[in-house]
Amino acid sequence: MRFTKPVLLSLLLVIFAASESFSQDKTTGSVKGKIKVESGSAGGVTVLVRQGETEIRRGVTEKDGDFLISGLKPGIYGFTFRKTGLSIGTIENIEIKAGKTRSLGDRLILTIDEGSIAFIRGSVFRDGRSLPGAEIELAKVQADGTAKKIDGRLTTETGSFVFRLPPDVAKYRVTLKAKSSTPITKDVEIDGAAVYRVALSVPAPTPKP
Repeated sequence: MRFTKPVLLSLLLVIFAASESFSQDKTTGSVKGKIKVESGSAGGVTVLVRQGETEIRRGVTEKDGDFLISGLKPGIYGFTFRKTGLSIGTIENIEIKAGKTRSLGDRLILTIDEGSIAFIRGSVFRDGRSLPGAEIELAKVQADGTAKKIDGRLTTETGSFVFRLPPDVAKYRVTLKAKSSTPITKDVEIDGAAVYRVALSVPAPTPKP
């Protein structure tokens, strides 16, 4: 099979580019790892690659927390992991070698940064006493006034419950589903990182005549 000059030239350029790319990969290294989070999604965590305080490169984790950053010159690096609502994680003194992919493993867990999220903390009472095992639903109130359920749980032995939320301005609806009465609701408006408290009371049953 014969090739015309333009086709042959194109093939040579592709081969040359591929060989150049392969050569460049041999002179740099990569790093990979997996981030776990205490609560929420492990996706969207920013991975900063640095030498000292100088940022060299950055990447972002995928939805399952995996990340891969390539093109790093051989040397010693530090890594910083950041996501709003989570604590900042760091790893120091990681050596990257040419032509190698260094794995950081999956042992880095980012915990909740309680100073940067909102809490709805509540208590449920009946006849002035704490009510354990009560069903609580949390819904986000939409712009059109409808409410979309986003979470739910039972009160603890002390009749309390807590929801962790992003600090963005929003309205939420807390609903107590009592078996002996109609649901009891309270709206809570979030406007920043803080603790918002709610008290819900189940009315005493009406005595039978």
